[in-house]
Amino acid sequence: MAASAGVAVALVPSGFAALRAQQVPIRVGFPVPLTGPYGAEAKDQVRAAQLAIAEFNESGGLKGRKAELLVRDDKLNPGEAVTRTLELIESYKVDSIVGGLSASVQLSINNVTKERKVLFNSISQSDVINEAQDFSIYTFHEALNPHMTTGAVGRYVFPRFGKRVVFLAPDYAYGHEMVRGFLSVGRQFNIQVLAQILHPLGATDYSTFFPRIQALKPDLVCICNFGRDQQLSIKQATDFGLKRNARIVVPILLYTARVAAGPKAYEGVIGGTSYYWRLEDTIPSAKTFNDRFRKAYGGAVPSDYGSLGYAGVRTVLEAMRRAGTTDVARVVEAMLGLKYDFYKGPEYYRACDHQAVQSVVIIESKSKDMESPADVFNILHVEQPAQTHLRSCQELGHTA
Repeated sequence: MAASAGVAVALVPSGFAALRAQQVPIRVGFPVPLTGPYGAEAKDQVRAAQLAIAEFNESGGLKGRKAELLVRDDKLNPGEAVTRTLELIESYKVDSIVGGLSASVQLSINNVTKERKVLFNSISQSDVINEAQDFSIYTFHEALNPHMTTGAVGRYVFPRFGKRVVFLAPDYAYGHEMVRGFLSVGRQFNIQVLAQILHPLGATDYSTFFPRIQALKPDLVCICNFGRDQQLSIKQATDFGLKRNARIVVPILLYTARVAAGPKAYEGVIGGTSYYWRLEDTIPSAKTFNDRFRKAYGGAVPSDYGSLGYAGVRTVLEAMRRAGTTDVARVVEAMLGLKYDFYKGPEYYRACDHQAVQSVVIIESKSKDMESPADVFNILHVEQPAQTHLRSCQELGHTA
């Protein structure tokens, strides 16, 4: 009798521990700049990420464990991002981090996560995060990177619209990397760089740059900024009349900025994007994703950067489900084995740097023949996924 009682007592805590483990949610930390010039994009990322969480939970979670999203405002500040990331890891014991909407901020997040051995899936453009000096086995990059984006845009515009080019870019990592990418692809087409002009992040007045740009008589003006900076600079360039003699090109043509600034300001601007909702016309997964987003958010469609919030979270949760655990080593292995089509066509992570190999969509802003207020771009071309569009593993400093 005593032995039987002993067995019974031993089984109680074991069963309780298993039940408790099942009840503890999978926590995904999500630091993004809810305040500041990228706030509109960040808020759309949160909406799409919450959709990925809901889908995971509705489909049963991980052996009954549900997931939750812990959103934090990094204020577009690397120091704030470090503080919020440490809080998420140390105080809230998150199982992974997804987020970052600035090159410098995502690198700060990555420094924390690789030191703490927490998986981080970045959803903002950066070239450096793929390089060996910043990379770790815990680092994944769901977003496009500047080399991929500018390569696709450059291959489209330089043969078609001229080779005399002026660059206008913000004076921080994002702007520098975008200009570098355009210069790299531009060498293939013998472009002539007339000027590289830098402006502060968060500038509101760009008018002082335009007389100089106009005097140089460029064929192309590559405006390499983001968010509200892009919206204001393009609007002011249009008002100045810069489009009369030059084509405005951007590496990333933002849906949120285009909607905010209106059709006149952006008319004829060409750029690249990771996603545009009209991909649903040809890609079934895009239609499924858009319909779920519409249902959840009153008929709205997801933006380009919003969709990255969805993909960044969904890939991590899918890897956990396939691994059957939240153990980071096994989740990393499962991430590298993913061949997925969640919203835009086929993707996979390259082994050496964990970069998502994916398509780049070339779009042009339009001001007429719009079927709805959201119908703001024409899709000009889709460059299909290919590792040849990435910098080589050796160039990034990876030996294997």
